[in-house]
Amino acid sequence: MANAVGQRMLSNFFYELGQVYELAKQTIKGAFKKPFEKINFIQQLEEVGVNSLPVVSLTAAFGGLVFGLQTYLAFHRYIGPGSESQGGPIIAVGLCRELIPILVGLMVAGRVGSAMAAEIGTMKITEQIDALFSLGANPVRYLVVPRLLASLVMVPCLTLYGDFIGIFGGFIYNVYLMKVNQTLYVQNTLRYFDVWDVSVGLIKAVVFGFVIAIIGCWQGMTTEGGAEGVGRATTRAVVVASIIILILNFFISKIMPSTLH
Repeated sequence: MANAVGQRMLSNFFYELGQVYELAKQTIKGAFKKPFEKINFIQQLEEVGVNSLPVVSLTAAFGGLVFGLQTYLAFHRYIGPGSESQGGPIIAVGLCRELIPILVGLMVAGRVGSAMAAEIGTMKITEQIDALFSLGANPVRYLVVPRLLASLVMVPCLTLYGDFIGIFGGFIYNVYLMKVNQTLYVQNTLRYFDVWDVSVGLIKAVVFGFVIAIIGCWQGMTTEGGAEGVGRATTRAVVVASIIILILNFFISKIMPSTLH
């Protein structure tokens, strides 16, 4: 019994992995074919990027504040009073390489990935995707390609924006709330913080954007079972994308060098 359940789960896993691979392959091919769905692409840029600014702003701001708080406490407690100004580069590097890309990826997965799954899933169960086929349109090129390209563009932009907000939040907490020496704080940050640290976060953001779009669209394209099926697809899109983001974050962090010097 246990072996049968395990084999069924493994079979389902590889079947779904094959579906994701096939959708990703078709989407990448479709991105280089004409005509380009310019209007859909611009709409998705707004949906993925502009409409995500409020949640990214709040997440990055309070992420920077709490990271600044914990860094201040660690230096003050374990190294001693007066050493808190050394925390600037740790805050900047930690935010840009790890915390902000993860937070942005999870927020976008929850807000945008679920919306993609719900929108395309609703089109699937109402046979609108079949109508596109009958009209000679390619649903992947019409629906998935604009969403993927918009995610590849806007998730790194949101991450870069979040980097500035988060670093500023850590600066505000340490310098203005805890009265850390501003000159030393800024000097230490500029001395040890490198452009490569930002680049690592942006590389992660590109990967996360790809995952969010493909998983969300895949769940939408494979939706079955009416309104209940749309709800399941929406939930699975968020859960699967979030888990993959956390797993990939570890491996990308492991592969990427700490510096290019």
